[in-house]
Amino acid sequence: MQSVESVLKETGPVRQVTPTEHLMRGSAEAKQCLQNEIFPLLCVDNPAFLRSEEDKSDQSQQPQPQQRRKREGHPAQHSQSRGLSGPSSSTAADGRHGNRNNSSTSSTTPIAVAMEMNEPMMRESSPLSSAPENEGLQEKGRLIRGDNGAPQGTEKEFVGEKGSVSNGYPSATQSPGEGGTVAMPGCPRTLVVQQTPGSHRETWSKKMDFLLSVIGYAVDLGNVWRFPYICYQNGGGAFLLPYLLMALFGGVPLFYMELALGQYHRSGCISIWKHICPIFKGIGFAICIIALYIAFYYNTIMAWAMYYFLSSFNYQLPWTSCGNPWNTINCTNYLQSGDNVTWEPHSISPAEEFYTRRVLQVHRSGGLHDLGSVSWQLALCLLFIFTIVYFSIWKGVKTSGKVVWVTATFPYVVLLVLLVRGATLPGAWRGVVFYLKPDWSKLLSTTVWVDAAAQIFFSLGPGFGVLLAFASYNPFHNNCYKDAIVTSSINCLTSFMSGFVIFTVLGYMAEMRHLEVSEVAKDTGPSLLFITYAEAIANMPASTFFAIIFFLMIITLGLDSTFAGLEGVITAMMDEFPDLLSKRRELFVLGIISVCFLGALTTLTYGGAYVVKLFEDYATGAPVIIVVFLEVIAVSWFYGMPRFCRDVQLMLGFSPGWYWRICWVAICPIFLLFIICSFLVFPPQLKLFHYDYPPWSTVLGYCIGISSFICVPAYMVYLLVVTPGTLKQRLLKSITPEPGIEIPRCDIITNAV
Repeated sequence: MQSVESVLKETGPVRQVTPTEHLMRGSAEAKQCLQNEIFPLLCVDNPAFLRSEEDKSDQSQQPQPQQRRKREGHPAQHSQSRGLSGPSSSTAADGRHGNRNNSSTSSTTPIAVAMEMNEPMMRESSPLSSAPENEGLQEKGRLIRGDNGAPQGTEKEFVGEKGSVSNGYPSATQSPGEGGTVAMPGCPRTLVVQQTPGSHRETWSKKMDFLLSVIGYAVDLGNVWRFPYICYQNGGGAFLLPYLLMALFGGVPLFYMELALGQYHRSGCISIWKHICPIFKGIGFAICIIALYIAFYYNTIMAWAMYYFLSSFNYQLPWTSCGNPWNTINCTNYLQSGDNVTWEPHSISPAEEFYTRRVLQVHRSGGLHDLGSVSWQLALCLLFIFTIVYFSIWKGVKTSGKVVWVTATFPYVVLLVLLVRGATLPGAWRGVVFYLKPDWSKLLSTTVWVDAAAQIFFSLGPGFGVLLAFASYNPFHNNCYKDAIVTSSINCLTSFMSGFVIFTVLGYMAEMRHLEVSEVAKDTGPSLLFITYAEAIANMPASTFFAIIFFLMIITLGLDSTFAGLEGVITAMMDEFPDLLSKRRELFVLGIISVCFLGALTTLTYGGAYVVKLFEDYATGAPVIIVVFLEVIAVSWFYGMPRFCRDVQLMLGFSPGWYWRICWVAICPIFLLFIICSFLVFPPQLKLFHYDYPPWSTVLGYCIGISSFICVPAYMVYLLVVTPGTLKQRLLKSITPEPGIEIPRCDIITNAV
């Protein structure tokens, strides 16, 4: 740490402020100085006398509760100094974690500013001070001691009141007349600023960086192509009822739980389990493997969009005509050939042939057993995508938090433009009616409820380690409850709005083909975007412009999710192996990106679309739902709902209500178990275009899913084997949070006497 003398030589003398700005102004200055990496320099309202102190006590010997820490220091060289008015008070470690952190061996380095004042002053306490009176003499009791080491009084205990200082962020200044404990006139006062133990952890530059990152992660390609299709397939407007119920009782509570866990424990999806229930640590490794599987195929879809984006820079879009080398005799361009063209069952639109025969080239592959060679065009597109990803996340959330200001907001601008344009097309009303017309009889079908549960789960995205990672970079007292409500609401509204964007265009297509909307809206998944919507755009006025912004929107939607997914893996590994990776982040991120690119090569072959479908249905279906199911069980039943709610109260100042507790303990597990059983009873039917997957592909899909989930039981067995003691002792130790774990953070705590 930089000495006080060297800091003063670089920065000059300490600036003085008026007496009326006394302590709280000093607290704000302390925060500013910390942000500027000049931690020892504090601005106070009297001629300053700085004193740098170092903890001389051995790390292995913790001070007794009744003892006062012995500290030594050297006074700063200022001619106007009048000397210390009293010995500096020792500030207790952060008390937000109760007695669990009493055995922490990390040393602290407080920086004290002592001064003598004639006027009375208010004593401001930390909102985290919640220790009972019988702990008053302990370090974590956070009492201010006088010259004889005796407590001078207890601090005012409150959480979230005006004037509180939390996580180094000062709130509104509280005057002595507003309440609080006022010291007697003439008593000396000392401002002690302590840096809590633990290594420095990166934080978001702004709150909006975090919100946009979470929104960008939750709002992905599935909101654009999956929700509209699932909605009209399951009763149109009637589907909104089960969708909202599943969101209220399943998706949002899981979303809130992960944000709270990540923010409190400030750890990735692997190392967080030693704070919760060590035997479930395999969940973190399973999440990382699932995230890599997603990166193998998800970025390939963005490579397809990149190919379309580059192909859109033409006066005439290449998927509007049938005279190209890749077209067949079945190509039928009904929109540019007049009303005499009849759409036959074997007719194929130019947009479909461009997608299947030009971009994917699936006609050159025999299936999964004969994938063919790698398409060099798609390989270059994917390489460009991963290059953008690398330079967006290689420095951490400081860089990715800036990139999402573009990638998370641009899709909403494009969706609004496309919605206005689609609403003005002929036949748009037919698509809207088909989208929202309720079919209440569908609610009697189990499939509708299963689809609603699966859609809200995969849309919000708990269980992928991303929410844990993003929340771990938040200030401790950030209102994650409000964040969960806001971001999940935005996600659901975006899905609903995307339905209007898609179905106004489908109504236009049905009007042009003289067909029913149900006949046009047969394409699902990526085909809905790359065939149906691409064809509709191609026949709009200013088609080139709309094609460019549409496929650029698809790329930005995918980039946000890729940033988030890989950041979840990177945070988890760096928290688990800090000594190895903390100073080598750039190289580690490069290694992760390289692994993802090599793993995606099979999806870049002529039969790569078949591999994408296999990964999408089996690698990220049941495995991630089972992982989240175990996560909820571990938190609610093993870690304990009273303990988890107490953690939330320490962060937010209020405890979750009975609605949230019931959801976490009972409803969410039932919700997830319902999806798991439906997946096992009704496994996904693998079919793409006109290719029926062979029976062995189902076995291969289950093997891919098991390859990630196997980490959970494997680690359980490993932990029980390496833990000493009897079987009962091993089980008890493996489900008990490890003692003496100091949650790494770098908060600023201020005490005033």
